[in-house]
Amino acid sequence: MKKFSICTIFVLIAVNALGQKKLIERYLSNKTDSSRRPSFMPVPILRYSQEIGLEFGAGLLYSTYLDKKDLSNRSSNFSGLASVSTKGQYNVSLKSDIWTKANKHHYITEVRFKRMPFDFYGIGNETLEADKDRLVQGSVKVVLEAEKRLWPNMYTGFLVGFENYHFTDNEIGGIFTKDQSILHKFGGSVAYAGFSQTYDTRNSNNYTTKGLMAKVTLQYAPDLWGGENFTGALIKANVRNFWSLSSKFVLGVNGLFHTLQGKNAPFYLLPQMGNDEMMRGYYTGRYRDKNLLAAQAELRYRYNNRFGAVVFGGTGQVFENGGFAAKNFKPSYGAGGRYFFDPEKGLSVRLDYGIGEKRANEKRQTGFYISLAEAF
Repeated sequence: MKKFSICTIFVLIAVNALGQKKLIERYLSNKTDSSRRPSFMPVPILRYSQEIGLEFGAGLLYSTYLDKKDLSNRSSNFSGLASVSTKGQYNVSLKSDIWTKANKHHYITEVRFKRMPFDFYGIGNETLEADKDRLVQGSVKVVLEAEKRLWPNMYTGFLVGFENYHFTDNEIGGIFTKDQSILHKFGGSVAYAGFSQTYDTRNSNNYTTKGLMAKVTLQYAPDLWGGENFTGALIKANVRNFWSLSSKFVLGVNGLFHTLQGKNAPFYLLPQMGNDEMMRGYYTGRYRDKNLLAAQAELRYRYNNRFGAVVFGGTGQVFENGGFAAKNFKPSYGAGGRYFFDPEKGLSVRLDYGIGEKRANEKRQTGFYISLAEAF
């Protein structure tokens, strides 16, 4: 019995050591898995942004290739998460990004339920910190998009979506209450359908080292509910280009233009400047208006298969129709680190610190972000 117990202890130690070795190899090894096997990873959610504070929860990430033999086939990614944050956000979302064999079809889906307290500053490119008004937003969002490659590198698509919002003002008497130009203060619903056109030569949809992606979408919201509900169009243009400077350095540039046009445009559909992808360092929604124009460049350094770093810089502004002015561009710059939890597919966790403008009588605008996947 004593010999049996000693043997059992040695077996347990060996199993534990083997398990730790596999864990280290899975998350810290510099090796890549060339078998193109699917990866299924339960991931703890730990993210941070100035809008929501520290977000934590649980998620599942499944990544696979629908054609393992075709090395040009892009990875299809499926994710689900449930999280809460230190600033009172509750978020449940399901997403998929699917590439079929030969990358002939591309499907994107998103279903999200969210409750999020946030700071509202008003509308325009020159809002003031002193006007900050605390709101609570509840929202539901469903988006379905399908694209088909009709010509080499050219995808034509169709999309439909539905969004519902409702708001509570935690500080009655602030700018949200007083500003009569703000439409749909209690929220509302919008359903839309549209078309997309994409030109895509990127060598990867996760960590791109060379290639171009240019996409334009036109979404139209018809008058389904009558009354003062929004009727009009949202147009988005997004361009990304990447150059491999060496085996370790990649230069990427990204530009976008969003415009909301139509009757009774609600404040919550207006393009907003600032998030963890574009104009890092600015609080999301600090500046919002009918038009958003922004651009950025990012120099990426891949130390090895697991770790990397970036520096970035950009500029942008929001403006009313006819209100564009070159002098109104705001700066954004910063740096960050990268950890690739799936090196073969280029899936990463990133930490970024962004710096924005310093306005008179206000602190310089900055933001720290912990996020999944590259900024663009």
